[in-house]
Amino acid sequence: MKLIKRQARKTITLGAALSLLSLCALGIPQAAATEPHLEKAIQRGQALFAHETFGGNGMTCQSCHVDGGVPPGKLPNGTAIPSLANAAVIFPRFNPRANKVITLDDQVRNCIARALQGQPPAYGSEQLMQLVSYLASLAQGKPLDINGRPQ
Repeated sequence: MKLIKRQARKTITLGAALSLLSLCALGIPQAAATEPHLEKAIQRGQALFAHETFGGNGMTCQSCHVDGGVPPGKLPNGTAIPSLANAAVIFPRFNPRANKVITLDDQVRNCIARALQGQPPAYGSEQLMQLVSYLASLAQGKPLDINGRPQ
């Protein structure tokens, strides 16, 4: 009798696991895109990306990463730079210039400090979270590729 109950529990557990997997596969990406707080963070990040100079040289992220960072961009000197469409899925990654592993937060802060000559948002700040949320939204559905190449 105990064996039957134990098997029944396994069946229920397996059924629950399969249901959870199907929710993860189908429901979570859809839910994440429609969750109001997350959607607001993404929208604010997009606005920062397009309009904020961070007190620097008057440029914004979009000055180089055109059209919201989706297509490849160009530096002011004309050098082509990759799209940001997969940026959120290739970090952390090794940065040869810094000779260390960096996170997406590090990359965003470095870009603001160097290219925009601005004051980067502090680690853990609302602004940095919003920018990273926006970049993550560009990569939605792309496979994780830690230390991969920008597209």
